[in-house]
Amino acid sequence: QVQLVESGGGLVQAGGSLRLSCAASGRTFNIRAMGWFRQAPGKEREFVAAISWSGSSTYQDSLKGRFTISRDNAKNTAYLQMNSLKPEDTAVYYCARGTGLRAGTDRTEYDYWGQGTQVTVSE
Repeated sequence: QVQLVESGGGLVQAGGSLRLSCAASGRTFNIRAMGWFRQAPGKEREFVAAISWSGSSTYQDSLKGRFTISRDNAKNTAYLQMNSLKPEDTAVYYCARGTGLRAGTDRTEYDYWGQGTQVTVSE
C-alpha cells in the first residue's frame, strides 16, 4: 500500500511563499512520476505541476515562474515551492503518485493521492 502525506500548508499573505512537502511510503517512489493538484471551494481539482521519475517537470501554464516542483528520491519526498502567492492560489493542495514514469497533467494518470493540505492566501 502506498501512502502520501502532505505538509507545509498554512495561511500566508499575498506575495509570500510556502513550500509543500509530500512524503511517500513504498519502494516505487523513485520510478514513478509525482504530481501536485489543487482544488478551490466550488471548483474542480486542477493540475498544478508534475515531475517525472528522472526529474523532468511540467506546470500549469499560468503558474510557470512562480511554482517549482522538485523531488528527493533518497527521502521519498516531493516538494512544491510556491512564491509570489496570490489570493486565487487559495485551495487544498494534493500530491499524487503517477501510474507511470511520465509527468502527466491529467488526474487519470495518478493512482494514489494524499489527504491534502490547505493553503490560504490573504489579501
